[in-house]
Amino acid sequence: MTSPDDDLERRIVLATQAGLPLVERPYDVLAGQLGIPPALLREALQSMLARGVIRRIAAVPNHYAIGYTANGMSVWDVADERVDEIGERIGRLPGVTHCYRRPRRLPDWPYNLFAMVHGRERAAVLAQVAEIVATLGRDYPEACRGHDVLFSTRILKKTGLRLAARE
Repeated sequence: MTSPDDDLERRIVLATQAGLPLVERPYDVLAGQLGIPPALLREALQSMLARGVIRRIAAVPNHYAIGYTANGMSVWDVADERVDEIGERIGRLPGVTHCYRRPRRLPDWPYNLFAMVHGRERAAVLAQVAEIVATLGRDYPEACRGHDVLFSTRILKKTGLRLAARE
């Protein structure tokens, strides 16, 4: 059984999953669509953020449209016992938009850490990856055993989770 709060949170997710309205006061418009006061919407969003129900509220630009067309997924073979620590460090570096752990697929795929880097040209991406290599070599010389960069050729998906409306 769901509580009234669960129902409101689901309605908020459904109403925002395609993005916020591009107006001066998007929360007021959204609250009006949901039939609730704007203050209640803001409180619910803060609660959802605090509890980890949603991770963030942010603008997500289309990097291709603003000229960042050389996009490289850097992949790293790092010591499993240090992958979280190293991932946190890489994820904070300028130019890294997201960083996450993935399972290895041995023997062909030794990489367990992925970090996305964007640039206007491949040389810029490779320069950023070289900075990551230098950081890892300085701070974790024994922990990084190899890396590669996989450049994007097209966008396959550009959305987050999409819930279906209840019947």
